[in-house]
Amino acid sequence: MDQLRELTPQVLGALVRRYGHFDLAEDAVQEALLAAADQWPREGVPDNPRAWLITVASRRLTDLLRQEQARRRREATVAALELPHVPEDIPDEDDTLELLALCCHPALTRASQVALTLRAVGGLTTAEIARAFLVPETTMAQRISRAKHRVRGTPFTAPEDVGPVLGVLYLIFTEGHTASSGDHVSRADLTTEAIRLTRRLHRTLPDDGEVTGLLALMLLTEARRAARTRQDGTLVPLAEQNRLLWDRSLIAEGTALITQSLQDNVIGPYQVQAAIAAVHAEAPGTDETDWPQIVALYGLLADLTDNPMITLNRAVAVAMVDGPRAGLDLLAPLDDDPRIAGHHRLSAVRGHLLEQAGDREAALACYRRAAETTESLPERRYLGERADRLSAEPTGRSRPDR
Repeated sequence: MDQLRELTPQVLGALVRRYGHFDLAEDAVQEALLAAADQWPREGVPDNPRAWLITVASRRLTDLLRQEQARRRREATVAALELPHVPEDIPDEDDTLELLALCCHPALTRASQVALTLRAVGGLTTAEIARAFLVPETTMAQRISRAKHRVRGTPFTAPEDVGPVLGVLYLIFTEGHTASSGDHVSRADLTTEAIRLTRRLHRTLPDDGEVTGLLALMLLTEARRAARTRQDGTLVPLAEQNRLLWDRSLIAEGTALITQSLQDNVIGPYQVQAAIAAVHAEAPGTDETDWPQIVALYGLLADLTDNPMITLNRAVAVAMVDGPRAGLDLLAPLDDDPRIAGHHRLSAVRGHLLEQAGDREAALACYRRAAETTESLPERRYLGERADRLSAEPTGRSRPDR
């Protein structure tokens, strides 16, 4: 049930804060959740569900600690580890921020940070996480187990810098919005979970500009999901989307968040990206979009962060203002950037701009190269269709440079 999922990180955070032992605490919480799922439908939800779960999980943790100590042959210390009974009037504290920080510990790889966050804070099962990232469940279980072992003994405190947490949440959302592999354009389960966790973080840090900016960016981006594919799953680029399908309630919420955030905070990268998304959301169509403003915002974003993907998007915006050749000039340095050289999106954007510039043969080669290198089946089909359409055009047909 939704209530259990919402309470999971609070209960786990409370146990880890009091007793440490992240891996054993998570096992105890899972058993408490199973007990709740079994008892609550029959006996009714307790007056204080959170306290009930913490009490049951604490008792189970006591048993697990005894077993752990017995295995290590330290019976003499078991009594000292006896956990007190947890009172029913447990303070209503939310340790989600501290739990997020622990899951995003810098000693972990990004893949492990994402997996542990989805498992411990998101409440997803190992099988669900494995399916989301197209790996065997045993592989994901080992990854999560190693991550929990790696952070064992780490102090349970709020982060001094929330940036790594935002980075992991952004990565979860990005993978959900544009799946890097598989036969779906997007993964609604991941985008929904990323938004849920970011909303929770925003409730904890409502005055943090970048937390607000990230939430606004997610909402404004998620608003376009229904228009990004046709009924057969075919990818629909932004310029061709039916904007009547965009979710106006998400756009209104995201726009209000970023508008307020830009007024009250020092500007950061997530806020600028949200501002760009808001400009797109407010335009009735591609031709009516304020492209000069978007170009200016991408220039600001480029000053704030060194990210080649930003350069890709900036090149498209510049092409809308100054013509495709100007956009192609921005792409040229990326051929020597190991972070993106050879990436299918570089070839795809270059193909798009070459097509706009009227260089059909070069655009065709780029589309084919991009189709060959992407692991996303919808993107492969879309790029293949673009290449087929170009190859079917009469030789010599071209479009004038803007």
